Amino acid sequence: MRFDIITVLPELLESPLNHSIMQRAKNKGLLEVHLHHLRDYGIGKHKQVDDYQFGGGAGMVMRPEPLAACLDQLLAERAYDAVIYTTPDGKRLDQGICNRLSMFENAIIICGHYKGIDERIREKYVNWEISIGDYVLSGGELAAAIIVDSVGRLIPGVLNDETSALFDSFQDNLLAPPVYTRPAVWDERAVPEVLLSGNDKLIDEWRHEQSLLRTRERRPDLLGEA
Repeated sequence: MRFDIITVLPELLESPLNHSIMQRAKNKGLLEVHLHHLRDYGIGKHKQVDDYQFGGGAGMVMRPEPLAACLDQLLAERAYDAVIYTTPDGKRLDQGICNRLSMFENAIIICGHYKGIDERIREKYVNWEISIGDYVLSGGELAAAIIVDSVGRLIPGVLNDETSALFDSFQDNLLAPPVYTRPAVWDERAVPEVLLSGNDKLIDEWRHEQSLLRTRERRPDLLGEA
């Protein structure tokens, strides 16, 4: 899968996407991430990418011309399944969206800044608008990194155990059950005996029960969907 990310601060994305699972995914040739510095398409000697908003008010708005120039160049090179804009008024990112995006081949992410991007860019180019939560960030770069990470790990072959992503929290609208590792007894606390039994059927039943209990306690809103 290929992500093209349009940003005014590419350095914010270099570290999150160049380590751990994302770096391994790129090394395997399963994931490509290309950063496009919007100022390369800026206007005039100072490479301007923003301006005051019509009608007055605090905060700058990202101008349409630089964004359109970058988008037109990318869209002329290949077909994209999604042109994503990271925005607080977008659809809340969840596991279902991540699953769907992981089936795509190419996607663009536009990182907003200031008061956002000119509405005409949203009307002409954007077909996915995603929020990572009900709060406001300084820019869309961290949101873009979250999207790439949450989607990239679902690509077949990225994780060492390809089944592990299937049992993450939210895959079935339930939270994941508790997990344990060695030693079997630590600080006078023992691992539940069922996990040591070797009985796969009982273990699966226990994990499902624990998922239900944890979801009921911590995220009861999910149970209606489960």
